[in-house]
Amino acid sequence: MSTEHEARVLRELHEQHGAVIWRFVVRLTGDFAGADDIVQETLLRAWRNPRIMSDDPESARSWLYTVARNLVVDEARSARRRHEIGVEEMPEGRSDDHTDALFDSILVAEALAALSDEHRAVVTGAYFGGRSTVELSADLGIPEGTVKSRLHYGLRALKLALQEKGVTR
Repeated sequence: MSTEHEARVLRELHEQHGAVIWRFVVRLTGDFAGADDIVQETLLRAWRNPRIMSDDPESARSWLYTVARNLVVDEARSARRRHEIGVEEMPEGRSDDHTDALFDSILVAEALAALSDEHRAVVTGAYFGGRSTVELSADLGIPEGTVKSRLHYGLRALKLALQEKGVTR
């Protein structure tokens, strides 16, 4: 197709359908200036699609209505329409409040302080040190059964001490 022919076809397309599509878009959006842009893009897409221009006028018009409506929807959903702007770096995220964790650690430290030295050594070694009963037995120089017994009674005493401080679980 020559440039003259293409210009003539686009002009004919605009003459046949431009005003009808423009009124349709204005009815959808209420935006006269925006309607011009949508009509221009719609007709440009039809011009790029030779099949549409060779169809009968009613089929072409129905295709143009669909394209125009889709363009209106796309514009309404766009970030520009929602007035979103890009930034170079993201703002700082919300930091979590660590107050509850701080109070929990204070409660546990006070409850551990209420235990006997023997029970505290076994409980802290097992739960905070991650050591097994065999390792604690070797470290503390006591039998493994004694470590298990101290761990059992130490945890029971720790639970009671926490309950006295108002911890219900």
